Amino acid sequence: MLNKQSFLKISYSLLFLSQAVTAAPVVYQAYGVAPADIQSTVDSYRAALGAPNNGATPGSQSWGRREINWDGVPDSFSGPNKLPGNFFNVNSPRGVKFLSIGNGFQVSGKSGVAPIEFDNIRWGYSNSFKTFSPERLFTSLGTNSMEVHFFVPGANKAAYVKGFGAVFTDVDRKNLTSIEYLSNTGAVIYKGWVPPSPNGSLSFLGVKFNQAERVAKVRITTGNAALNSANSDQWFDIVSMDDFLYSEPRAY
Repeated sequence: MLNKQSFLKISYSLLFLSQAVTAAPVVYQAYGVAPADIQSTVDSYRAALGAPNNGATPGSQSWGRREINWDGVPDSFSGPNKLPGNFFNVNSPRGVKFLSIGNGFQVSGKSGVAPIEFDNIRWGYSNSFKTFSPERLFTSLGTNSMEVHFFVPGANKAAYVKGFGAVFTDVDRKNLTSIEYLSNTGAVIYKGWVPPSPNGSLSFLGVKFNQAERVAKVRITTGNAALNSANSDQWFDIVSMDDFLYSEPRAY
């Protein structure tokens, strides 16, 4: 049963493509103070994407999905160090590469090894952020926008997915944090807004597509400013990310 802090929004409409009726995207949204408040929606989205979680198995698999929770990233690729944009297609082949116009990407440090939750970027960020799957988070550097491009896991062959979702932390304002789903030509298939959550907590947005849609990449916008030493959460909507979930990448 959904409560006031966690909701599932499923919308249906008819799209007519070549005189065929195609189901509209199904949108999953949730927000809450604690991981338990969004857990049921995340689990429903996992089920919609399919089982099993194929992890870092190279090559496109017949069934299932992929997930990234950042927690297995080695310290050498975590804060204050950068994460290579192709880490999750080379070091841990899950079929994604990250791109941005900023200064790269970072996974937050591990407790006892480095400052946690991006306190290495600006002290006090850890007071704003929470984790869905402890203990690492993820961010782009120098910009609040990035893209996730899909590939056959472990190969340099472009692929598409039928769904992508992500957990966010500290979404304070409406209509700032979003995921855009794009085709291989760059056309926007769908744009979803991440719901704000009270008290700098957790939010989730996932979209599952049906039949005709093929998502080659997603563009993620987090808040209205990048994480850096000058940007305080008091003045900006500063947002970071936790788990990514997406369907098994398929070659075009």
